[in-house]
Amino acid sequence: MKYVVGCTEDKRGREAISLALVLAKSLAAPVHAEIELVHIIRGASPGDALSGPERVYQDFQLQSAQKWMDRALALIPSTMTARTHIRFADSMAEGLLGTVAEFKADLVVVGAASTGPFRRFTVGSTANALLHSSPVPVALAPSGYLPPREITRITCALGTRTGAESVLEVAVDSAAIRHVPLRLISLVALDSDAHRGRGADWARTHARQALDRAVEGVASRTVVTADVAQGRSIETAIEGLDWDESEIVMIGSSRLAARSRILLGSTANKMLRALPVPMVVVPRFHVPVPAAASLAHI
Repeated sequence: MKYVVGCTEDKRGREAISLALVLAKSLAAPVHAEIELVHIIRGASPGDALSGPERVYQDFQLQSAQKWMDRALALIPSTMTARTHIRFADSMAEGLLGTVAEFKADLVVVGAASTGPFRRFTVGSTANALLHSSPVPVALAPSGYLPPREITRITCALGTRTGAESVLEVAVDSAAIRHVPLRLISLVALDSDAHRGRGADWARTHARQALDRAVEGVASRTVVTADVAQGRSIETAIEGLDWDESEIVMIGSSRLAARSRILLGSTANKMLRALPVPMVVVPRFHVPVPAAASLAHI
C-alpha cells in the first residue's frame, strides 16, 4: 500500500499526517503502508527560466519547505517507511495528483480547510479539486482531528443506485484486513424529491431492503451490521447516528462520475457538513492498482 499525504505548513498538514498514520498502523500483517509526504510549492521550479527575484523567492520557499518536511518526517515512527518530497506545480491539487501517478499510490490524504469548525469539514480548494478528479480514494481529516490509537470501526454509506457495489467492496476489504467491524448505513432524508409523496415508511423500508441484501452478500467476510438513519435532511439523519471517534466513514462517488474517477455527489457534500469523523471518498467503479494484489484498498 502507498499513501500520498498532502503536507501543508499548518495544522491541516499535521491532521492529514495523523489520519495517514492511523490508517497505516491499523493494517494487519503482512499488509503494510509506505507513506509519501508531499509538499507542493506553487509556481515554477528555481531551475526554470525565472527572473532573479523570482528565483530568490522560490529558493526561499524551497528552504522553508525542507525544514517543515524534516519536522513532518519526525512525526512518523521509525518502524514505518516514509519519504518526503517537494514538488513545484500550479496548484497543490495538480501537484498531488502528479505524485499519485508517479508513485502509483493507492490513497491520497489531505486535511480539511483550516477555517472549518472544530471536528467538522470545510472543504478547501485543494480537497475540492481532488474530490472532482482523483483516480484513487481521497481521505479527508476533519478540522481538529485527534488521532485515536487505532481504528475500531468502518462505516460505509450505501446508496441504491448503480455503482454502489464498488464502495461496498472497498469497505468490506478495508474492514477485513484491519479486523474491525463494518457498519452499513443508508440515509433517508425526508426532504428529498425521491421520497416526497411516498411517505417515511416506504423510504425506510426501501433502504432496509437494500441494506439487508448488502449484509447477506458480505457477512461471511467480516462482522457487519446495518442501520437506517432518517431525518428531515441528510444532516439531521447523520446527527441521529452514534459515532465512534475512532471510526472512519466511506462513501462512493456520484453516479455522474467518470469510471475510476471521483465526483463528490450532493449526498456526500451534505454528509461532510455534519460528520465528526474522517471520510474516505471512493472513485466510481473503483479497481485497485494492481487489481486484486491485496485485500486492503485503503
